[in-house]
Formats: sequence, structure tokens, C-alpha cells
Amino acid sequence: MSRIAIIGAGAWGTALSVVLGRKSAHSVRLWANEPDVCDSIAQHGVNERFLPGFALPASVQATADLSVALQGAEIVVSVMPSQHCRPIFGRMAADLNPSMLFVSCTKGLEDTTLLRMSEVITDVLRARHFSPRVGALSGPSFAKEVARGDPTAVTIASADGDLARIVQEAFNDSRFRVYTNDDVIGVELGGALKNIIAIAAGVCAGLGLGHNSVAALITRGLAEIARLTVACGGRLDTMAGLAGLGDLVLTCTGDLSRNRSVGVELGKGRKLPDIIADMHGTVAEGVFTTKAAVGLAGSRGVEMPITEQMYEILENGKPPQQAIEDLMTRVARHER
Repeated sequence: MSRIAIIGAGAWGTALSVVLGRKSAHSVRLWANEPDVCDSIAQHGVNERFLPGFALPASVQATADLSVALQGAEIVVSVMPSQHCRPIFGRMAADLNPSMLFVSCTKGLEDTTLLRMSEVITDVLRARHFSPRVGALSGPSFAKEVARGDPTAVTIASADGDLARIVQEAFNDSRFRVYTNDDVIGVELGGALKNIIAIAAGVCAGLGLGHNSVAALITRGLAEIARLTVACGGRLDTMAGLAGLGDLVLTCTGDLSRNRSVGVELGKGRKLPDIIADMHGTVAEGVFTTKAAVGLAGSRGVEMPITEQMYEILENGKPPQQAIEDLMTRVARHER
């Protein structure tokens, strides 16, 4: 029996506990930062706060104690918001060891360092005591649909082929299909940057713009994500896969997308602090990733006009209608 620790009991972490917990070969411990989440799972078998209506398998145990969650774990699944990754791994470091496999499921960039999440994990643990074996799980996957058992396909990316195969076997079943990939840079950047484009797609919807606008946005958004990915050492072909185009289309068009929902409200004229206050503790990673993406693009000399306009809206309060107009009136050029 495999011992798996899932660190982070938001909607996505809870959905992954459903996937892993329904396999009899696993014993799963789900760490929650919120005491009410642990109480809800212990008493009712449901995470009423972040994923109501979906029963967790009996093999999933919730705990608010990191040491308890990590005890004996062979696979550590990281599902906390990006801004919490470094401090939480710092707290966990004493309970971690080189035999563990680490799977990052957070789609974001660290604001201060511009690092991807697998890089943050490696940075923290190298500074403490060892170099971890890390992979990144990404792809088009709304938590509610995964928990419901809708057929879903994702990818696990790692330079460590053995890790990728072990994680693939641990997660894969008839309702959750896992592919392997060795382009960690491409998979992580695709997952992080698509959230920014999804906010822009929501802005279009909030402004009452039609399918033409969203189709153009997705296509040109993919182009700028690909430019930055290649500049950072990732592969162009990854952008045509699950962690690239697949996740981008889902997040830009699906009503369950928190990032798109933020954009919709911005397009309607609401202010960002009010929108975030109404999210009741859930996270739209694109809000935190946009500033880091602009910084990363600047450091690589990559032009990202959609991302730059979303930065102006989120950070400087630029009117969404003006941002769209500025995108459309840029100097005309060759598509490639």
C-alpha cells in the first residue's frame, strides 16, 4: 500500500484525494490549514467549505498536523496556493527526506523570485538538506468534474523518468488518465500563464464581447505563452498538448474557471478587492501570477501584450475597455 500526503485541501487538493483515495492500493492523508475543513471531513466525509457535495473515500484521512500528514509518506502532493509554497515547505522540511517523490499541482509563479513551483520546492529543500525528486502535474481539470468522475486527462512532467512512471501509475485510472512528459518548464509555464489569459477571456465576457473576441484572445494568448516558454527553455510542442492548449481552452471558456470569473466581474466594472472578498478564501492564481509573468517576460526580452494589459487592469486599475482597445490598435504585423 502506498502512503500519499496531499498538502492543501482546497477544491483541487480535495478532488485529487478523491482520485487517489478510490484506489485500494493507497492510503491518503489530506492536510488542511483550516480546522473547519478537517472537522467537516472527519464528521461528514465531505469538504463542505471548498468542495461540497462530493464524498471522500474512506481511505482519505484529513489532518491539520503537517507531521502527521507526512509520516511515512512515499509521495508528497503539493496543492497549496503559489504564494504559500515556500513558507509551507519550509515548515515541512524537517519531516521530508530524499526517498520521497514530490508532485507539484500548483499552477503559478512565485512573485518575488519568478520561480516555477518545482523550482521553489527544490530551492527550499536544497537549502535545508537534500535535492528532491520533483514532478509537475498539470492539464485541463476542473476540480468538481474530477471529483464527479468525469473522464479527465492530465500530464505528469519530470526530468526523472522513474518518478513520472510511478506517479502515472499512482494517479491513473479509468476516469483520470495520466500521460508523461519530460518538459517540466513547458508544462509548468503553460499551467501558470493560461490563468492570465483566462482573466482576459472573462473580461471579454464581462464587456459583452462575442465568440470572435474570445477565439482571437485564446489564439494570441497561446502565442505569447509559447514565446515565453521557449525563451525559458521549454518546448514549443508542449504548448499543443494538455498543459498548453488543452488547459488554456478549458480555463478561458469554462464557467467553473475562477480566473475567468474574476475577469467577468472586472469587465462588468467591479473593483478587484471587492471581487476577491466575494471569493470566500478560494484562489484565482492568475491574479498573483500576472505580475511575476510580466517580470519573467521582461527578464527574457519577450513581448506579452495580453499579459501586460491584464497587469495594467489588475495592478493599476486600467479600465478593461481601454485595455481591449489598446490591444486592438497595436501596430499591425505578421502573425508569426
